[in-house]
Amino acid sequence: MENEKDAQQYIAPSSPASADLNGDDDLHPITTVQTNNVRPSCFNSTTQEVLFVLTATMTIAMGSFFTGTVTVISSFVGADLGMTTAEITWISSASTLSSGAFLLFFGRIADLFGRKTLFVGSMFLYSVFALGAGFAKTPISLDVISGFMGLMAAAAVPPAAGILGVAYEKPSKRKNLAFACFSAGNPLGYVFGIIFGGIATNILNWRASIWLIAIIFLMFSVIGFFTIPKDWTDKEPLNWQTVKRFDLLGTLLTISGIGMFSAAISLGDTAPQGWKTSYVIALLVVGILIMIAFVFWELWFKYPLVPMNIWRDRNFTLVLSILMLGFMSFTPASFFIALYFQQVKNMSALAVGVHLLPMAICGILVNILAGLILHRVSNKLLMWIGTLAYLIAFILLALNRDSSSYWAFCFPAFCLMVVGADFEFNVANMFVMSSMPPSKQSVASGIFQTVTKLCMTLGLGIATAIYNSVGQNPQLASYWDKRSQPYVATFWYSVACAGVSVCLVPFLTIGTQGGKAKASTESSASPSVKDPVEVQEKSVDAHALDR
Repeated sequence: MENEKDAQQYIAPSSPASADLNGDDDLHPITTVQTNNVRPSCFNSTTQEVLFVLTATMTIAMGSFFTGTVTVISSFVGADLGMTTAEITWISSASTLSSGAFLLFFGRIADLFGRKTLFVGSMFLYSVFALGAGFAKTPISLDVISGFMGLMAAAAVPPAAGILGVAYEKPSKRKNLAFACFSAGNPLGYVFGIIFGGIATNILNWRASIWLIAIIFLMFSVIGFFTIPKDWTDKEPLNWQTVKRFDLLGTLLTISGIGMFSAAISLGDTAPQGWKTSYVIALLVVGILIMIAFVFWELWFKYPLVPMNIWRDRNFTLVLSILMLGFMSFTPASFFIALYFQQVKNMSALAVGVHLLPMAICGILVNILAGLILHRVSNKLLMWIGTLAYLIAFILLALNRDSSSYWAFCFPAFCLMVVGADFEFNVANMFVMSSMPPSKQSVASGIFQTVTKLCMTLGLGIATAIYNSVGQNPQLASYWDKRSQPYVATFWYSVACAGVSVCLVPFLTIGTQGGKAKASTESSASPSVKDPVEVQEKSVDAHALDR
């Protein structure tokens, strides 16, 4: 594919003054100057570029695809394997826990020793573990294998994001489209997991839905082997100096801290005495203390796993805070509405998937739109739209009741939920990746994904506690029947999170992202020749971050 329309042409005068003296009326040679909206040179064809971006998108969809599938098959799995509520919860919790705890670790591994091998290998092993999960005969084996699937998902995302960030290093419309597709993986992976899981379970059984995951990611691991470009960034030799710079203590602190904290959130509702159970309290307190120790260690250590000065940028902190609140509301709302359809509406897995189909369709359209307008429309405005879409969507779900029309409440809510998720995720993803130099792209993705994974676990844990509390003593207004009240309470929790996120948007000062960078010309170029290309400035000084 040629990119003539993305190239600017200008007359490059070799010596204007001498031309006038010699009376030379010949035209100066015409030189084609490429802007950075063309296909990156690391790709041999547009086909390779498209397949690579699609493969990278599937890495970010690994965890959410599995979680979405588990959402619609949980009751069938529990009945088949005789699982308790706690064991069913751990199918998805084990995956989310291991993924969130190891993201930063694998981000550093990818940046130090190479991305492509880790990229392809983790996707292949993910499909292998998914195949094994489909053959699981006991609850514990399924939960353990789910944990390994989360580990592979954690290993795949940082190298994928790192290669993507380096390939599209300079801001451009092309980069916007690539990152819009990449960002779509998380919310759309969840939705398509629900749909495909429901279809496979309805046609065959719950095991078929897990095997379908194995087939899909095996296919993309093969595609990735042939389409992922060579990682040309500098690698570190494996020696003692490299080990010293690896921040092993920081890695240990983040894994143990996030792991204990996430475990406490996941176990709090299913423990014998709930949140008052001694080991839940211990895990929660120790996890928080370790994470605080991690922050102080990273501030002191010369080669930090997470450069803490990145949080000094107000926009960076606000963008991630808004995204965190969004995920703390989106994840439980989508989980409990699916559960509501199964337990209150008595829908089959396939019917649940069909009712959630608008989320998939709208999600695709919104991501395409986001990729086209990120460089044209103020990203602060997009954050306004995203947070307000979330707020309206969750209010509609909270006001829904058993006798309500699907088209009046659930349908518009589903469309608005993905508007909020996709706009916020696209803006935040582009901003975070622009805040790190190329050598830290995988770590940037690790920070981004760790935050989202942790908030998904935290939000679902809080919502589950609310669900059980109201379920034991439903005392909401008589507007809702008692069977619906536990679900309604979780939706009001989502409304609260979305409302707080709306209050943070006025403090943002970001504009557009992803404009073309001005092509460099030689010093002899005529000053009268203008390149109508906007320069996108990064919000955080890369040199200050790469310390």
